[in-house]
Amino acid sequence: MEFIRTLLELVKRICEWIIGLCEWIIGRLDRSKSSIAEDSTDRTENHPTKAFGWAARDNTGILSPFRFSIRATGDEDVTFKVLYCGICHSDLHIIKNEWGTANYPIVPGHEITGVVTDIGNKVHKFRVGDKVGVGCLVGSCRDCDNCAKNLENYCPKMVLSFNSTYYDGTPTYGGFSDLMVANEDFLVRIPDNLPLDDAAPLLCAGITVYSPLKYFGLDKAGMAVAVVGLGGLGHLAVKFLKAFGAKVTVISTSPGKKKEAIERLGADSFVNSRDPVQIQANAGTMDGVIDTVSAVHPLEPLIGLLKSHGKLVLLGLPDKPVELPVLPLLSGRKMVAGSAIGGLKETQEVVDFAAEHKIRADIEVVAMDYVNTAMERLAKGDVRYRFVIDIGNTLKST
Repeated sequence: MEFIRTLLELVKRICEWIIGLCEWIIGRLDRSKSSIAEDSTDRTENHPTKAFGWAARDNTGILSPFRFSIRATGDEDVTFKVLYCGICHSDLHIIKNEWGTANYPIVPGHEITGVVTDIGNKVHKFRVGDKVGVGCLVGSCRDCDNCAKNLENYCPKMVLSFNSTYYDGTPTYGGFSDLMVANEDFLVRIPDNLPLDDAAPLLCAGITVYSPLKYFGLDKAGMAVAVVGLGGLGHLAVKFLKAFGAKVTVISTSPGKKKEAIERLGADSFVNSRDPVQIQANAGTMDGVIDTVSAVHPLEPLIGLLKSHGKLVLLGLPDKPVELPVLPLLSGRKMVAGSAIGGLKETQEVVDFAAEHKIRADIEVVAMDYVNTAMERLAKGDVRYRFVIDIGNTLKST
């Protein structure tokens, strides 16, 4: 019995020691979390200019008011008041950390338009009062082969407009905010005849479809080009192709979009991608196919639509690998390629082209405090075809 009492006392002391150790570890973790939280909300404290926006703090993606600071206007910088910012599906992916790249807190937004409020003493492209825009990029190395060819979007050291790290080591915050500063080489000029809310989606959705159409030679009058998916990217692809003089076919899984595609957007024909008879009827008829769909879907039927030497260009980013059949490519020297946004020179080109040809994105303008609802609707595909936040009139500092 004495042995048992001694053993129990020993077990009791071991348990007390373990509990104490656990409490110590928990305390250290709590202090660590507190330190991380303080750092994550105060990483721009040394910047002098106060700014205000909405940020996501974790992978729920819920956005709420957030105060931060931006750097002073440097010699080659332009500071501008943000008036509008489009909502892209990639904003949703990033704030929910669906791509595993989130660095919270995140102020999203990379379809940003506004008016210049300050310029550095070496700026020569812009003046105070100019209408400007910033898209997906705010920096690149300027030295690599891609940068030399005006392809900053493929620079291995490019700096994204948000959820990235600038050269001074501080995070980049996007257009869901009232103020922004960027090097003048990473802004575009918005023509006077292009409203700022209409211009915003051109800075991501617009350039994303315009660039491959130009690069792959699908911008010629009379060419037969199919657009897969009628959303934020797809509807602009249709409009650009019609302006080029192409014969446009919209391909969608939603038969209900046929009337809108043809009667309102001006497409020449419509194909239900779930109907093998319709797919077969269009086999071998397309010079190119622009695929804007991000969900995993079979590529073989789309390759079958191509003529010999035809091009299937992928713009969506599925969350899982897609299967690529090789035999249909060999039978006709067909090509499958990808493309991502565009460089600054080409982004200015698409904005000017849209202004000249009166091309406007179909937008739904929303207030800043509606943004979480807009994100929920975007996740369900419930938008025709791009949300744009009225930052200038509805972002209120609290």
